Amino acid sequence: MHAKSSHSIWALATTALLWAFTIVNAQGTAAADHDAHTNHPAPPANEAPPKAEDFLSLSPDGKKVRIVLISAFNGANYGMNFNGFAKGQAKFVVPLGADIEVSFTNRSPVPHSVVVVERPQIKRLQMGDPAFEGGSSPNPTRGTTGSKGETFRFKASEAGDFAFACGFPSHAANGHWIALEVSDKAKLPSLQLGGNPAYTPAAR
Repeated sequence: MHAKSSHSIWALATTALLWAFTIVNAQGTAAADHDAHTNHPAPPANEAPPKAEDFLSLSPDGKKVRIVLISAFNGANYGMNFNGFAKGQAKFVVPLGADIEVSFTNRSPVPHSVVVVERPQIKRLQMGDPAFEGGSSPNPTRGTTGSKGETFRFKASEAGDFAFACGFPSHAANGHWIALEVSDKAKLPSLQLGGNPAYTPAAR
């Protein structure tokens, strides 16, 4: 009887030790996993910081304004950005009457486009027709994917506040737009990225 009781006590003690080891090991594994996730470096918000001079220039004779727009330049606003900025946080200013040439590229597999619209239009799900004749990439509602670029041209024939907006339904309403001002006072174009000083190009 005494031997049987000793065997039972030994079995219970062994089981308890095994359970304790299992719990401690599980906690250690969870902690290690937590540390691994905590210490894992976040992807850079902007691997190649945008530079205003890469997006705005003048033709050699100074008569044409050349603008570069890259959709999904980085991960800002979940990729719904132009040149790394969204929600009007970048602003182009062009002189009234200027001839504008826009080179547009979409780096995302998600369809994007660009269309020039009056500023209030950005709140709508559909952008409608461009504010200036020729002022959009081809098929702005359908958009384009891949690295193939598109070029379009328009004349800034009316002063006011406009936007370069993605024409794919609901994208502009979700922040995929940057500001465009056509100014009757500006003599040269300029581009301000975020809180940086405005950049003005010189004729090449």
